[in-house]
Amino acid sequence: MEKNKIFKGMLLATGVAFAATSFSTIAANVPAGVKLAAKQELVRGNGTEVASLDPHKTEGVPESHVIRDLLEGLVNQDAEGNVIPGVAESWENKDNKVFTFHLREDAKWSNGDPVTADDFVYSFERAVDPATASPYSWYLEMTTMVNAADIIAGKKDKSTLGVKAIDAHTFQVTLEHAIPYFVMMMGHTTVKPVHKATVEKYGDQWTKPEHFVGNGAFVISKWVVNERIEMVPNKEYWDNAHTVLTKVTYLPIENQVAEMNRFLSGEIDMTNEVPSEHFRRLQKEHPEDVQIKGNLCTYYYNFNTKKAPFDDVRVRKAVSYAIDRNIVTDALLGQGQKPAYFLTPEIISGFTPELPEYGKMTQKERNAAAKELLAAAGYDSSNPLKFSLLYNTSENHKKLAVAISSMWKKTLGAEVTLENQEWKTYLETKKQGDFQASRAGWCGDYNEPSTFTSLMEGSNTSGGIHYQSADYDKLVKAAMETTSDAERTKLYYAEEKLLAKDMPLAPIYQYVTTRLVNPHVGGYPANNAEDKLYSKDMYIIAK
Repeated sequence: MEKNKIFKGMLLATGVAFAATSFSTIAANVPAGVKLAAKQELVRGNGTEVASLDPHKTEGVPESHVIRDLLEGLVNQDAEGNVIPGVAESWENKDNKVFTFHLREDAKWSNGDPVTADDFVYSFERAVDPATASPYSWYLEMTTMVNAADIIAGKKDKSTLGVKAIDAHTFQVTLEHAIPYFVMMMGHTTVKPVHKATVEKYGDQWTKPEHFVGNGAFVISKWVVNERIEMVPNKEYWDNAHTVLTKVTYLPIENQVAEMNRFLSGEIDMTNEVPSEHFRRLQKEHPEDVQIKGNLCTYYYNFNTKKAPFDDVRVRKAVSYAIDRNIVTDALLGQGQKPAYFLTPEIISGFTPELPEYGKMTQKERNAAAKELLAAAGYDSSNPLKFSLLYNTSENHKKLAVAISSMWKKTLGAEVTLENQEWKTYLETKKQGDFQASRAGWCGDYNEPSTFTSLMEGSNTSGGIHYQSADYDKLVKAAMETTSDAERTKLYYAEEKLLAKDMPLAPIYQYVTTRLVNPHVGGYPANNAEDKLYSKDMYIIAK
C-alpha cells in the first residue's frame, strides 16, 4: 500500500516519557455540491460466506469486512489509512508501555446500553481465554500485554490480563515491553468489543440477527447463509447522524466471473475482486469502474514442515524456486502485482525488504538449482515428487494453482493433486495441519513489519504452527522486546533471511487490490493501504 501515512494519526513516543493524543470529532464527509441519490443502498461482493461474525472467533478478511460495520473498537482508520478515534476519542501513553484510552461518553450499544471500559476489559479477556479458542489469541500475545502469553497457555487466569477499567470511560492497557505502534494494533478485528450480557445469554448464537447487539454504525437485519447479509444503520451509534447509507448488503460470491457479471448488470455496486482473465478487457471497456490500489498483503504457498515431503528443506526450496513468479504477475495477473521473494511486502511503512540470493537469480538458474535440490533429496523420474496443494474455493486461486502445478511438472516432474475446500473448512484443515502444501495470503493487521514477521512465530495458528523454529521465535521475541528502532529493523531483516533459508513458505506475489466500483459510490477509500472499508463513510451519488 503506497500511501504510508498511517503513523500521522498516532503520536509515537519512542524516547519520550509521556505522550498524549486527542482529536476533534471525525465526521463523514460528503463534499459540497454532491447530489445524493434518493436510494442510499450499497451492495458489496465479499468473496465467500463468513466463518463467523464473532470478532474473537474469526481470522479472515471476509469476516473483518462485515464486522468492521457492526462493531467499533478503540480506533478506526480514515480514507488515507491514518489512525483516527473510534470508541476512544483520545488516548495517552507512558513510555509506550501504559496506554490509557478515554472513551466517548455518547458511545452506545444498539440496545441503548452505554459502551464502557468494562466492555473492553471483558472483551480483551475473552479473546485470550483458552475457553474461547480464538484463532487470533496470539495477536494479543504479540502486543506483549501483561500476562497474555501465560493466560493463552493456560498458566494464569484471564483476570490477570494487563487491562483495567479506571472508571466507566477510562480503559488502560499495560504492556510488558514498549510497543510504539500499539495504538495502531488496536484497529484490528480481534480487539473489538462484544456485549457481555448478549454473549452470555445466547452463547454461539449471539450473532444471529434476532439476538445481535453491536456498537458499530450498522446492525444485522437479515442473514441468509451462502446468500446474503443485510444490515441497516444502528440508531444508537454515536455518529449515526453522519451515516448516509440506509442499507448495506454483503454477497458471498466465490466465482469472480459470476460476481463480475452481476456488477455489470447493475446488481452489485462493488466487487470483492475481478477475474484475472477479464482484467484487460474490463480496463479497456469499463475504465471508470476499475479501481486498483497497492495492498498490504502477500500471496504465498504454505508448506507443512511436519509432514513429508515438506519436512525436507531441500524439497521446500526446490518447489519454491521452480515457481516462475514473473509469469504469475505479468502473464496470469497483470494488474500491477509484484513478484515476492520475501514475506513482508515492499510497501510496508519504515522497512525495505532485502532480496534474498534466490531472488537475484534468473528463472533459468532457479530451475537448475531446484532440480539439483530435488535430486539430492532422492527424487527423480523413477521416484517423482508427489504432493497435494490445498486452496480455498475461488476461480482465481484455481487458475494460479493449475498454472503453478504445471510449472512444477515441467521443471521438476512433480505430480501435484489440487484440492479445493470452502473457506470455513479450509481454515479448519489448515489449523489441524491436515495438508502438505496450501495456498495462503496474509494481509497486514497494521502498517508495521511485525504484522508479517510474527506470522511465522511458533504459536501463531495462522502460519507458525506449521514451522515452529526456535531460532525464528528468538528473533521475533527480541524484536518485540528491544527499545531501539535500529535494532528492531536489524532483527526484521534477520527474520526474513531465516525464512529464505528454511523456506517454510514460498512467497509468490505482492498484492494489489483490484475491484470494480460503480462511480456512483462516493467515499470509497482508494488510498487506504490495508483496504479497511467502512460503509459509514460511503454514500450513493445521484446519476
